[in-house]
Amino acid sequence: MSLKKKISIYDTTLRDGAQTEGISLSLEDKIAIAKRLDSFGIDFIEGGWPYSNPKDTDFFAYFKKHKLKRSKVVPFGSTAHPAKIPSKDKNLLSLVKAGTEYVTIFGKSWDLHVEEVLRISLAKNVKLISKSVEFLKKKKKKVFYDAEHFFDSYKNNPKYAIKTIKAAQQAGADLIIFCDTNGGTLPWEIKTISQEVKEKLGLKSYGIHCHNDLGTAVANSLIVADQDCSQIQGSINGYGERCGNANLTTIVPILKTKMNKAISCSRKINDLQHLSYYVSEVCNMVHRDNYPFVGRSAFAHKGGVHIDAVIKNPLAYEHIEPKLVGNKRRFVVSELAGKSTLVTKAKELEVDLDKKSKKAKDIHKLVQRLEKEGYQFEAAEGSFKLLLQKKLKKIKKFFTLLGFKVIIEKREDNQLISEATIKLKIGKKLEHTAAEGDGPVNALDKALRKALVGSYPQLFQMHLTDFKVRVLDATEGTAAKVRVLIQSQDSQEKWTTIGVSENIIEASWQALVDSVEYKLLKSSR
Repeated sequence: MSLKKKISIYDTTLRDGAQTEGISLSLEDKIAIAKRLDSFGIDFIEGGWPYSNPKDTDFFAYFKKHKLKRSKVVPFGSTAHPAKIPSKDKNLLSLVKAGTEYVTIFGKSWDLHVEEVLRISLAKNVKLISKSVEFLKKKKKKVFYDAEHFFDSYKNNPKYAIKTIKAAQQAGADLIIFCDTNGGTLPWEIKTISQEVKEKLGLKSYGIHCHNDLGTAVANSLIVADQDCSQIQGSINGYGERCGNANLTTIVPILKTKMNKAISCSRKINDLQHLSYYVSEVCNMVHRDNYPFVGRSAFAHKGGVHIDAVIKNPLAYEHIEPKLVGNKRRFVVSELAGKSTLVTKAKELEVDLDKKSKKAKDIHKLVQRLEKEGYQFEAAEGSFKLLLQKKLKKIKKFFTLLGFKVIIEKREDNQLISEATIKLKIGKKLEHTAAEGDGPVNALDKALRKALVGSYPQLFQMHLTDFKVRVLDATEGTAAKVRVLIQSQDSQEKWTTIGVSENIIEASWQALVDSVEYKLLKSSR
């Protein structure tokens, strides 16, 4: 299959994506993300609405002085206010002042919005669209015209919807973008309407902008990729208002690996997962494990039958090679996994394990028993690797616990103090230490490190990054078992360890000890 006409990627993470509930980007955040998108090869970066807030004005002022290598930053705005002429409209003037080659404006396509939101005549709205585009063209701008609510408009009043598009087209808009702003249009409707309008107006190309309220934004965007659509708009990780926008981290790899489309960022496609994680970190959003292509679970295999097949031929359960998008294959350890998983994990530890051997069978039974008790190794690979090490190799015993005590004291000033005391042996050396912390687990962590760092200074290089507790059987009330997961990291990697007990302190201690032992084992290799 030969490459077809190039499709440009228009990213709106910094404008539409920033409207996600829970996301608040500083100017520095927006600049950092824009530079990261530029390095990935995104064609257009919608930086914000300069008229709406000073932060977005400052964003464009920054990029006047600091040009990106290949991406074009684009300011966003609306058609002129009904009470203003374009040359006096502060919104349009702010777009001109942004100093960019391209600008994007949206206009009302839906008669419902014109009459009930703008509360002007249908004819006046058409004139606003025309005059606004004309004004920007006279200012030597290349204009992307977003036809807001276009598909709802076309289904309700197709003649008027086309009239608004025609106004922007005749005024000189460089590209018309059909917008499914409410996200309520189905893929086959998108395809039919886009083709009909393209033919009626003689459009050589058009763009598409979809929201995800039906969960079909990606499908809606891709269904027109073979219909002369030359621009697809969306956001990284699908961030956006309500249910989000079309997810570019899904769209881009599909265009490249499944549809063989010419896109500029195809050269950096193996950096896609890193880009996805980077944006989620800056936005302070949890990166979903089940994101297609870039999620941690996208190429994770848990079922024993699946794992056995993938070991023999990855194509059996993988639609692409994970490294194409910067991801990697993972075999998840659980009661559902077979002995093939144990063999694979053992290889990672440079140990040959025959899956037919008694040792493999014994470890498999042990994993199944522990998971029945509440352990979940798929979420705690650190503890599982430690368990394998102990069963497959003779490893050094780093320390022996003689006992610990945790005291929680609430004082008159309402201050809550936690103090942990630990006794342990390192070889023949006795350590007896105490430490205060923000809570009992923090106090235990500090006391344990205090006792160990004299003998194991490498513990200075690690720290705890996350702590999670889950009640395993709520019907048991306060007697229920709890599962504790502790995430730790050093400069090389992150690892998660697990503890299970009816006592939350004991479960935490188990996970804490595993975390420390994992680090010590790593350092001793």
